[in-house]
Amino acid sequence: MANKRASQDRKARLAEIQNQQKAKERKVVAGIVIGCLVLLAGLTGVILFAINDAQAKQLPHLGVTVAAASCDPVTTDPSSGAGEHVGPGTSKPNQTSVNYSTVPPSNGPHFVSPDLSGRDFYTAADRPVLETLVHNLEHGYTILWYDGSKVKDTKLLRDIADQANKLPEASGKFKVVEWDASRGAFPAGKVYALSHWAKDAGHRQLCGNVSGQAIIDFVKKYPKTDTQEPGAA
Repeated sequence: MANKRASQDRKARLAEIQNQQKAKERKVVAGIVIGCLVLLAGLTGVILFAINDAQAKQLPHLGVTVAAASCDPVTTDPSSGAGEHVGPGTSKPNQTSVNYSTVPPSNGPHFVSPDLSGRDFYTAADRPVLETLVHNLEHGYTILWYDGSKVKDTKLLRDIADQANKLPEASGKFKVVEWDASRGAFPAGKVYALSHWAKDAGHRQLCGNVSGQAIIDFVKKYPKTDTQEPGAA
């Protein structure tokens, strides 16, 4: 009888130990599951943040809305100076400056070589001279000029330069350049200006603020193929 009771006690203790072990295993599994869910939630948050951040950096979302940019209507400037080179290496070597009729210029005589550096952003410290950049306009570039006296933080403009060059209508032919105030002043209230030299005329649009969507609209209307020299680099 005593042996039978001892056997029953051993079985009861064994069952209790097994139950305790199973309880511990369930806690471990629950901890792992909870940990995985927390990690998954964290990763989901990171992914969503990255997606939203990437979308925020796309050109339509950069800057203000078109309505808030206070842009003037696009101008149609009479075209002149196509293929007319001045300055060193030309028949007019002593003409080192051109008096352009508009601010900024959208066409006109220019230096013999465009800027082919591949760069898409310039400040006053390193920009090419205006006559060089007008040659870029002749090759289908669109240039966004900005008033450096009013724009101090250029990160947004650098992002715009990068994103605008990804547009198929620009495709590497878009530059952002600080305007040289010695060549004339922007109209009152205008801080930015787009310019493009199309086949039939020059075009400009001056704005009080910068709008990624306004840039898209301008570039689509005047793509790099609508130019005096569409095959030029």
